[in-house]
Amino acid sequence: MKAILSWLTVTLATVLISACSAVGSNDGGAGEMEIRSGKIEQISLTQMQTNHDSGVGAVLGGLGGLGIGSLIGSGTGRDVAMVAGALAGAVGGNYAEKKKYDQPVAAQQVIVRVKSGVLVSITQPINPALSKGMNVYIEGSGNNARVLPQGG
Repeated sequence: MKAILSWLTVTLATVLISACSAVGSNDGGAGEMEIRSGKIEQISLTQMQTNHDSGVGAVLGGLGGLGIGSLIGSGTGRDVAMVAGALAGAVGGNYAEKKKYDQPVAAQQVIVRVKSGVLVSITQPINPALSKGMNVYIEGSGNNARVLPQGG
């Protein structure tokens, strides 16, 4: 029984630690990026979600709970306390991370009419240098697209 609980503890710790690793969406190499140009038609203030849900809170909470659980009892009871502490700490750490760091932030929705006549809408962090009627570049695509002023 003790071997099973020890194995379960090691497996849980491995799963919690591996939650930190993420596969990147880019290929890591140099490449080309299309930069479109156009004129700003409209700018509206809005909010956007942050990207802070990294799992660090769950990992740190799980490790803390595991450490506290190891101080309780001995033998099989200690192993159970370690597993319970790791689970409770992971849940609490994840909750704390979302509560403190995963809050909406101020942003702007910029609508640009590109040279082809198509309207493109981009939500990005506020850039005070942008204004209606300004000639701009649209760099990137998807969630990584940003509107940048032309010229210096």
